[in-house]
Amino acid sequence: MNMPLRERDRGQVTIEFLGMTPTIIVTLIALWQIVLVGYTFTLAGNAADEAVRQATAAEPGARQGACEAAGLKHLSDAWRSGAEVTCGGSGYVTADVKLEVPILFPGTLSVPFPVRGHAGAVEEAD
Repeated sequence: MNMPLRERDRGQVTIEFLGMTPTIIVTLIALWQIVLVGYTFTLAGNAADEAVRQATAAEPGARQGACEAAGLKHLSDAWRSGAEVTCGGSGYVTADVKLEVPILFPGTLSVPFPVRGHAGAVEEAD
């Protein structure tokens, strides 16, 4: 008994889609992780800029406190928890920010390599 072509292929698209579903999901997860890495680089650079801006205006004795507060100010809790902000220098002040990249969801596990942001500015005159 010959079945019409249309009857024989019924469900084929569903089977092919189910076969591709794991590949589609893995691709989406990889793209999301890449977005998180890029966003963390953006946050680290911005935090370093903010930190050095405040550090150049602060007195040398209060520089590290002002630097750290400004660097952490705009970070959400997920990135702030593992963040390190340091400032140094005299005349030309630098700020370094180290952030951890979350795995899939901010606030959970982190990728084993940190993202670093660096900025520098000339100290403001009185």
